[in-house]
Amino acid sequence: MFVEPSPACQVVFAGAPPAPGWLTHDDIEPGGPTVHRFRVSYPRVVAAVVTGALALGLVIGVSIPATAQVPSPTAAEPLVIAHRGASGYRPEHTLASYELAIRMGADAIEPDLVSTRDGVLVARHENEIGGTTDVASRPAFADRMTTKVVDGLTLTGWFTEDFTLAELKQLRAVERIPDIRPNNTIYDGRFAIPTLQQVIDLAQRFGVAIYPETKHPTYFDSI
Repeated sequence: MFVEPSPACQVVFAGAPPAPGWLTHDDIEPGGPTVHRFRVSYPRVVAAVVTGALALGLVIGVSIPATAQVPSPTAAEPLVIAHRGASGYRPEHTLASYELAIRMGADAIEPDLVSTRDGVLVARHENEIGGTTDVASRPAFADRMTTKVVDGLTLTGWFTEDFTLAELKQLRAVERIPDIRPNNTIYDGRFAIPTLQQVIDLAQRFGVAIYPETKHPTYFDSI
């Protein structure tokens, strides 16, 4: 399987972010019983270029131009990269999770990427989506359940490469580990699976970088 790179994926992110401010617990969980105030430092000016062919089986090159004003490795403030977004507060790899991470002060968001049957990159940590979406409760897709060997592991479930983007968009995200993050279950069924382009658009709107990672590229290259 080969994913055709899109010209829209070659995007330069640059812009002046909001001034530093205060976030409260209520900003993160509206109606929360307690308010914890803490200081967050928004990125000053973050610029990133997504280059190269966005194909499963190839490495996505992410570079920062020399003119970009980003924290240096020796700066007092660390560069914060939100892997899966704010997954402690919203179901992971949703636009809501990424946006909340940005509002909490992340300098970059990191989407994990897998492919659909029609070659569109979407944000999921694994191509097996039985535990991160409500697909198991959808009778229309019951016959898509199957067993595959992915990078040496035998897995049974539903796989993104067996769904078109239009079909995946009918599903909704659910909390992957409800025993550990029970509060996230109140958001089950609310958020769709985002495409890479939607993640790019979100990052561009807030002026932050993205740090994408393709998952199981060898497997996808073999099918």
